[in-house]
Amino acid sequence: MKQQPAQMRWERRTQWPLLALAVAFAVAYSVPIIAPGSHSVWLAVCSVTEWVVWAAFAADYAVRLALTPDRKFFIRTHWLDLLAVLLPLARPLRLLRLVSTLALVGRRARMAPQIQLTTYVGGAVVGLLMFGSLAVLEAERDAPNGNIKTLGDAVWWSFTTMTTVGYGDHSPTTGLGRVIAVGLMISGIALLGVVTANIAAWFISRFERDDEEEHRRTAAIEALTAEVTSLRATVAALAAGRADPAADGTPPAPTSAVSSPRS
Repeated sequence: MKQQPAQMRWERRTQWPLLALAVAFAVAYSVPIIAPGSHSVWLAVCSVTEWVVWAAFAADYAVRLALTPDRKFFIRTHWLDLLAVLLPLARPLRLLRLVSTLALVGRRARMAPQIQLTTYVGGAVVGLLMFGSLAVLEAERDAPNGNIKTLGDAVWWSFTTMTTVGYGDHSPTTGLGRVIAVGLMISGIALLGVVTANIAAWFISRFERDDEEEHRRTAAIEALTAEVTSLRATVAALAAGRADPAADGTPPAPTSAVSSPRS
């Protein structure tokens, strides 16, 4: 059996630990926003957890970069991971780090392409809705003219914004809140395009498989028809040979001539 590259072995071993770290990061991000009046100890634990998770993903990126045979190609194809590592642990930018974490886990999943894409899109939708709601709530809750004051308002606003419906009953008034709104709008349109393209690609692949199967059946029928035609020609030739004795090399019977007597 061929031995797997070191980078692939590392990614396979760290797949589930990184997923657990992503969940821990989600909890640590959510608690201070949902319960801002929590004890200072819990808030400190959440802050330390965020830093630990960030450090773990930074170390993971460094290890994978060291194990890969082509580092330039790795950096070009894993720019989202590099962005997550380089971004400072600031409140407005932690959402990007979570999205990149979900993308990293999705790319590492050893699944069929259809299942992998479905899992990625589903995780991205849930993550964007949840953390978009938390981010806009944190930005708008203390704004003087803000109308997003509760988690329910924030979740409703995230749904209407991400689906590009935009009822207008809730809207951000701060600069940071509007930046988050733009990100959700673009993400919603992008995810809708991914889903639409995936469905279209699935139908096209099904049609192509059906066409290939139809071509194989047509070719088989044509080959069978040609074989039957050949057999008919052979049978007709054999039947003609039996009807004409000269055809099989049998000499014809001698004909006796009868002469009339001379008078």
